[in-house]
Amino acid sequence: MDIRIKELVNATQQTYGLDNYYLHTNEIYREVTMLGETDYLFSMEWFPSHIKEWKEDYNPEGTAVITLDLQSRNYKSVIFVGGKSYANGTPFQNIEINGVIQWMEAEVGLEYGKQFYLVKEERGEYLFAECIDGVPISPSGRMELRFDAEGRIIFYSVYGQFPSNSLVQKENYSLTLQAVESLARKQLQLIEYPVYEMKHLLPIYGIEEIHITNDGTTTIPFEMISGTRARLNIDQVIHWEQANTEPFERTEIRLQEVVTIEQAVAREPHPDSFSITDVEQAQCITAVETGLNQLYPDESGQWILKALHRERGHIQATLRMKAPSNRIFQRKILLFIDEKNYKVINFMDNKPMLDTFDEFQSEGEIAVSHDEAYDKLKGWFELTPVYVYDPGQKKYVLCGKLDCNYAVKATSGDVVELGSLE
Repeated sequence: MDIRIKELVNATQQTYGLDNYYLHTNEIYREVTMLGETDYLFSMEWFPSHIKEWKEDYNPEGTAVITLDLQSRNYKSVIFVGGKSYANGTPFQNIEINGVIQWMEAEVGLEYGKQFYLVKEERGEYLFAECIDGVPISPSGRMELRFDAEGRIIFYSVYGQFPSNSLVQKENYSLTLQAVESLARKQLQLIEYPVYEMKHLLPIYGIEEIHITNDGTTTIPFEMISGTRARLNIDQVIHWEQANTEPFERTEIRLQEVVTIEQAVAREPHPDSFSITDVEQAQCITAVETGLNQLYPDESGQWILKALHRERGHIQATLRMKAPSNRIFQRKILLFIDEKNYKVINFMDNKPMLDTFDEFQSEGEIAVSHDEAYDKLKGWFELTPVYVYDPGQKKYVLCGKLDCNYAVKATSGDVVELGSLE
């Protein structure tokens, strides 16, 4: 074992009291952050000492799965399988909220109230979220900590960017619901909402969540910020003249790349961190046309290539239907393009999931207009400040998140809580 790895292994064993464990497997892998940076992570699987042979595909109860960031030397996750720990002692004695906050501040180097805040507190379980000066962030980082009855850590996880001040465009929040009324009207949509227990499609008017910049002029759709990769927006309808009868052959895609300690020390950029060039963009569009033609030869002109982004050594193309349905879940296809020969080698289609709704019956006739629904619902709208990562500016900008937890039944005009419809 490399001496640098051995040092990390010994430190981990001491930090988490793993005297009753032995290191079963370890590997280094890398990820690209939303900011385009490469993180190198060291993952370890520690087996309890009493388990000598294990031939199953899953980890035995009590296994400690621990991941460490190689640059910061901070632990990203500590998970004891099945909530069972054979560790000696605990990193700290006070598992009440004040003690947890102090430990969390020291562990991640962040200040409570300014960079993270408490979302949920239960006995032995704490969930925190990322913020900037107390204002939530989207997409949000999360920190979670859970203990067993003896006060030993059984789950610890840190996920998020936690940006420096240089990445934040700070300003005073000034948006009001009155100022964004025209945008709010556009966001109110008539959709068919699936009621699973009754197997009904209930027509409702509801708000699609969106972020509005603090000056009220620009919107940032949720889809643009929900991923962790830089997207190259395309928005091009895909056409072809003649159906392609060549059969499509799938190629398996490796989900995680394993790298060496030398690559980690050199901070070698992940291939996914590089921008897609104009030449690559053109080749990808051609690949999408060819691949889509093979998979759906009768659907020329029915799909829009929304975006391209790099994903695990491939370029992933996201497609949506040109004519969307009025159901809450929309058809979506992901095509995986080989970066060497620019051919589609695999795909994902959510059609099988959407087909389950074909058995659902539509419930009633539409009796409420869009304007009537808006007047009924506007008192329930929520516009809250949130810092949103804008890929165009590569900064976190202050926005208002427009959302609503209520909807209007289009058949009766009743205002209902969305959670009650499931």
